[in-house]
Amino acid sequence: MAETDTLTPHRIVEELDRYIVGQKKAKKAVAIALRNRIRRQRLPEEIREEIAPKNILMIGPTGVGKTEIARRLAKLSGAPFIKVEATKFTEVGYVGRDVESMVRDLMASAVSMVKEEMETQVAEEAKRRAEDRLLEILLPGIASSDEPVGESQATVIVPSSGTETREKFRTLLREGKLDSREIEITVPAQGPQIELFAGTQFEEMNIALGGLQNLFGGKKKKKTTTVAEALPLLEAEERERLVDQEKIVQEARRRTQESGIIFVDEMDKIANREGKGASGIDVSREGVQRDLLPIVEGTTVNTKWGPVDTTHILFIGAGAFNVAKPQDLIPELQGRFPIRVELDALTGEDFVRILTEPKNALVTQYTQLLGTEDVTLEFTEDAIARIAEIAAAANRQSENIGARRLQTVMERLLEDVSFDADKYAGTKVTIDKAYVDEHFKDYVQQQDLSKYIL
Repeated sequence: MAETDTLTPHRIVEELDRYIVGQKKAKKAVAIALRNRIRRQRLPEEIREEIAPKNILMIGPTGVGKTEIARRLAKLSGAPFIKVEATKFTEVGYVGRDVESMVRDLMASAVSMVKEEMETQVAEEAKRRAEDRLLEILLPGIASSDEPVGESQATVIVPSSGTETREKFRTLLREGKLDSREIEITVPAQGPQIELFAGTQFEEMNIALGGLQNLFGGKKKKKTTTVAEALPLLEAEERERLVDQEKIVQEARRRTQESGIIFVDEMDKIANREGKGASGIDVSREGVQRDLLPIVEGTTVNTKWGPVDTTHILFIGAGAFNVAKPQDLIPELQGRFPIRVELDALTGEDFVRILTEPKNALVTQYTQLLGTEDVTLEFTEDAIARIAEIAAAANRQSENIGARRLQTVMERLLEDVSFDADKYAGTKVTIDKAYVDEHFKDYVQQQDLSKYIL
């Protein structure tokens, strides 16, 4: 996560370029949206409240980078982020998830993020306290603790000073020489698990029953375990004690409200195509849009951590819109996504770049994966060009699934090497154009990729 002050639009686009090929217009749009959030934080509070985020609607086929752009943007800025599919929600009154659950999920993500950060800050102190608790168990009477550490260890001569004794045992503990000793520790007892089905009424009930865990909490139970297993348990317990739970919730709510990002995928699936009335399976499409509208406009949603205001959450909508069009959404919802960006379909040249340029490029992934088996993979330039050509052709001849097609082609190409990796151990396998053609000879001869398409 970069410092927000250094996140200029150019810098944001540069960071996104490390993982996503092309799509300059989409990157520019999200970079400006993120920078405007940073600018907003610098304004006086009375002006800040008047500035709402400009939500973005990404339009493009699957596999061109819509989700990845949003995910990387959130990671770059350290913002709470969730991805939801619009098709998972139903209109209020129908069985299923209501749209408010996306805000609860975002708040849960923020709580988890902040808790992890705060626990990292107190990790050293928690470790020291956990060691102290273990030493208290191991040395219940320091004065008489002049016995050997264990059968497999050398006899420890205990100094007369209690402090020296504790430090001597602390050293042995850190060196792992006490790991196998069995001790009895006291750990929190797990209360009964209450699981509720998804849906408006059940989720509201879940919030209402959230405080019930306090009725069952606070109980302890004794557990016999080894020192090695006890240490992480005690560390986790000490981290819980050292962090302020109220501060976690306060900071999580602030981040959710001020910098949260919700990526709503498959928006085209809830649009009424060509303005036709909904019927049958599509009965709640327009209802979901109406329910989504107040969330995007700004409303207060109750969560088990308290109310969350959605006014300044950034919503990024996405969809292929190859059948339904953005104009098929209800006008009010269209107006809440003022920035529209069309993403380009990927070409063979883009596939070549996707295979090699990003930090997490597919060629790099497969090279590292097989490297764990002591197999050295080497791809020639003409092989990469051929792989890209085959993937692009497959997308043209059948469903266009974007960059995901490369995974299909790569899996088929490296199937034999992956399966017989133990036989190739200690050798170098060169993937050249001839190797690719051999594994896709049916395509070479007939230009037919049907048997390779998942």
